[in-house]
Amino acid sequence: MKKLFKGFAVAAVLSVSAGAALNAHANTQVLDQILEQVKKERISEGKLNKQREQEFLAARADQQAMLNTAKRELAAEKARGERLQKEYAQNEITLAEKETALENAKGTLGEMFGVVRRAAQETIGSIEASLVSAEKPGRAEILRSLAAAKELPTTRELEELWIALQTEMTESAKVSSFEAEVSELDGSTSTKQVTRIGNFNLITDDGYLIYSGDTQSIQPLGRQPDGYVQTLLSHLSILQQTRTLVSTLTQLVVQSCV
Repeated sequence: MKKLFKGFAVAAVLSVSAGAALNAHANTQVLDQILEQVKKERISEGKLNKQREQEFLAARADQQAMLNTAKRELAAEKARGERLQKEYAQNEITLAEKETALENAKGTLGEMFGVVRRAAQETIGSIEASLVSAEKPGRAEILRSLAAAKELPTTRELEELWIALQTEMTESAKVSSFEAEVSELDGSTSTKQVTRIGNFNLITDDGYLIYSGDTQSIQPLGRQPDGYVQTLLSHLSILQQTRTLVSTLTQLVVQSCV
């Protein structure tokens, strides 16, 4: 537009000059050139304005397209947010229902858990002090684990408790012999053949023994009973050896028959 005004100004100046020249020289060629220049400037300015208008319209169309895209994305995100909110609310309901079902299922199991823990706690002391532990040590470890557990016991743990109780009852009715380290009264230790009479006595050829569950050690009784008791012990030891021999012979006979 400035070029057009500039062209008009130049044309006006030239027209005045040309008029003067015409009056003076009557030269129409200069006026023709000026007119042609004005026409060219107008055409060029029109093309430039048209190009600018087209660029503006194109830019506005691009911006509108971007705005439409942003609106669609916003609408999609809002829809997604509403969908997720509904799913979250439904999941909260489902979770509450599952927790209720779990608590109902744990009702009897919780009672059983209390029984198992109580049984384990009550059994630890008796098993640790039992003479059976002199022959079969380490049986109280699984009971300690069950007594201190914060979760429901597994099937294997329940079986271990059952085995521990059953072992104690079964071994309490047996007379068995085994080798064990005995702590002598003078502080020395020696390995001896020990006979266990159920859960009542430990004896060797030298006399009675006592078992300490706290230190898990075997030592001689400080004062041995009278001689006739020692004789009974000797007879009992011979009887146990005889029973063991008979049992071995019986197994050999059965195997030979098979």
